[in-house]
Amino acid sequence: MVTQPQVTVEEAFTVFMRDAQPRVLVALAAAFGPEAANDASAEAFAYAWEHWDRVGGMDNPAGYVYRVGRSRVRPRKPVAVCPPPPVNPSPLVEPKLVSALGRLSARQRAAVVLTEGFGYSLSEVAELLGVHPSSVRRHRERALRKLRSGLGVRVDA
Repeated sequence: MVTQPQVTVEEAFTVFMRDAQPRVLVALAAAFGPEAANDASAEAFAYAWEHWDRVGGMDNPAGYVYRVGRSRVRPRKPVAVCPPPPVNPSPLVEPKLVSALGRLSARQRAAVVLTEGFGYSLSEVAELLGVHPSSVRRHRERALRKLRSGLGVRVDA
């Protein structure tokens, strides 16, 4: 019988963090803005390390860490998802998009930014946020309706 080498707690957490941290940070930034996301992500992973004996055994530890991060977000100024686009005759991004994204709920903003902006699948976003893919789809659809309405975009069927 071949024995497997024992993985230390530190090694297991390091592997987890290397995989989950970029996804959690992007999801928090999509929902709450980059500055709040950095702070909340750091606090969430510190919490995960302190409670790794419990968190490490969960079915979806990344989703749990995202929820911890979400609870750590402190109220701040309105969310600026990205810096305002430079003023030029042909902007790459609709200038009103940043403020329109800021008017969405955090879940709607996360769903639409992660699926439409970053190309994550509904399943990937659902796993990260700790919800069912149908919830992500509903939030994305509502967000897209609000964005289209707020930006005056018509969709021809």
